Amino acid sequence: MGAAALLVMAPGNAHAASPKLSATTAVGTHNAYDKAKYTYFAQALDSGASLLELDVYADSVSHRWRVSHSNPLGDDNNCEAAKTPAELYGKSRNQDLGGCLDNMAAWNQLHPDHPPIVVKVELKAGFDDNAGLGPDEFDTLVAQKLGGSVYKPAALLGGTYGTLDAAAKADAWPTRDALRGKFVFELIPGTVEQSNPFDHYWTDEEYGDRLRDLYAAGNIAAAQAFPAVLGAAGGDPRTSRYDASIRPWFVFFDGDAATYVNSGYDTSFYSANHYILITTDAHNVSPAISATDPTDAEVAARLALLAQRHASLITSDWSAKSPAVLSSVTTRG
Repeated sequence: MGAAALLVMAPGNAHAASPKLSATTAVGTHNAYDKAKYTYFAQALDSGASLLELDVYADSVSHRWRVSHSNPLGDDNNCEAAKTPAELYGKSRNQDLGGCLDNMAAWNQLHPDHPPIVVKVELKAGFDDNAGLGPDEFDTLVAQKLGGSVYKPAALLGGTYGTLDAAAKADAWPTRDALRGKFVFELIPGTVEQSNPFDHYWTDEEYGDRLRDLYAAGNIAAAQAFPAVLGAAGGDPRTSRYDASIRPWFVFFDGDAATYVNSGYDTSFYSANHYILITTDAHNVSPAISATDPTDAEVAARLALLAQRHASLITSDWSAKSPAVLSSVTTRG
């Protein structure tokens, strides 16, 4: 597997140096809730992938968080009605977000020492605070279901830093070993939200406002997620998108891998500041490889390439690959 396998960390290897989350590059799976990828969401968790994606709709009719690719009023996913470890891998599927979180909590009991997993949540049509499905309700649900197994913004601040940006620049991220048993939530605006001409207050800005306000109120511990700046761009994309008061609350960035590679953007900006950079559709970087089942060597080469381009996570639809491949971790460039 070459360079991409250098930091694969064997469970129980107490002698291996544990790098910080900000110093590594790992592999994630796009739309891991899709039944065509994994029969059950617990199998996505078993896959070894360091990032799993959920598409979520705020259903204002039923006041539920729906998990689906294209149905805002129903659930279409591999999350099952399982709340205990014994119930996993066999219950009825098509659950809402609470059900997916129940699966994660049950699976976490079986694997309390698992490497950190980023849970990327695309709010397809955004939050709907008027229907009781806003950032505060999202945080409440995650906290109720997962409790202490979430790595939260407050943990990065550590009682020392006044913004997430200051903490990231100081490289206050924990080591991967310290994050064992933890989930890290990333929030991005959704495709429906972005195409809605009447919606000018997207998920990222709304959650950025929440982080700022929670910190000012002395309640930053209530926040469960990190909002991401969406879209590959040159320089610091926060300066043209957000009010100055919330720019320092963005330390996750998420964009198309091929755009980052082909654009000539100086992606060293992200690793120099210890930001988390997620590069999507990694298969499309030239030379393109399979979006579903490339060879192990091709995945390793793509991981090594994007690590040198300062990615923290690379994602594609590689659910067919083995845990040995999907759990690969290498040194960030």
